[in-house]
Amino acid sequence: MNGIICVYKEKGYTSFDVVAIMRKLCCTKKIGHGGTLDPMAEGVLPIFIGNATKAVDFCPDNSKEYRAEMRFGITTDTQDFTGKVISQSDTPVSRNMQYILKQKFTGELLQTPPMYSAVQVNGQRLYDLARKGIEVERKPRPITVYSLEFEKFGDNLATALISCSKGTYIRTLIHDMGTEAGTGAMMTALTRTRSGVFGLSDCHRLSKLKEIYEKSGKEGIKELLIPIDRLYEKLPAAHLDEIQTHLFQNGVELDSGRVIFDDEHSEIYRILSDGGVLLAIGTRAEDKLKVIQRFGVKVPDRVRRVGDKLIVDDGERKSDLKDITELKGVRLS
Repeated sequence: MNGIICVYKEKGYTSFDVVAIMRKLCCTKKIGHGGTLDPMAEGVLPIFIGNATKAVDFCPDNSKEYRAEMRFGITTDTQDFTGKVISQSDTPVSRNMQYILKQKFTGELLQTPPMYSAVQVNGQRLYDLARKGIEVERKPRPITVYSLEFEKFGDNLATALISCSKGTYIRTLIHDMGTEAGTGAMMTALTRTRSGVFGLSDCHRLSKLKEIYEKSGKEGIKELLIPIDRLYEKLPAAHLDEIQTHLFQNGVELDSGRVIFDDEHSEIYRILSDGGVLLAIGTRAEDKLKVIQRFGVKVPDRVRRVGDKLIVDDGERKSDLKDITELKGVRLS
């Protein structure tokens, strides 16, 4: 079973809870997810299964979108409503503050990870240290907030739509906005509405997935799989012919001058077999087609070796024999 299933993670579950449940439903241990969601948060959580786990760290679009609710005038140690209250303020926040916050918190920013997070410092998770009452110095990290739009803003309550880069802590963003407003702020609700190319319309609730499994087993779950091609459909392609497909699948480095590219000037390509099957993603370097990541896909091979020659089988007809020494632009490993 290889592919992606988008789960709608509901409140109360950790991302690891969802992974554990999906391992049982898919009858495999080879599963990963596309970005942690806190237990109090809900929304889009892509689950990568089988060979698709090879794509987790190689997604061209790692951006996220959220709908976040916040309350000004309260700060907590977790930066959301689940934590211990640290400070309170009755100072009202002016409606005009939303325009200041939008300007200040859009673009490239530096963000300090919260103590209650899975970030590791000297081999220890920050949340483990925080639970022991230990606070350590954290280095600010670069993030990007592509857009910040307030749907509601008044009576010290606000709802914002946020589009941001991977690794952005929304509760920390809200905490920092509260500092800017002079009152403090905490996150009261969070829904991830998009993760990369996947949105709410792609999602299945765990209860529905369990029903499908009880009725049809893992084969029923398999029918819901989204191929990893979806991740790379906007990338230009590098098209291989039959011989190149055979060589590529056997570890041969191809001459990029012999490969057909959709766009000669792109930095990254999806590498397709002669039948259009996604084999890998790669780039061009030193006149070679360099692999960034293979996806473990093995397409039916119509090419066979006879001595030092390669034969392409095409039904009952066989193409002209090609002496491997005449195949310019390849290097045997």
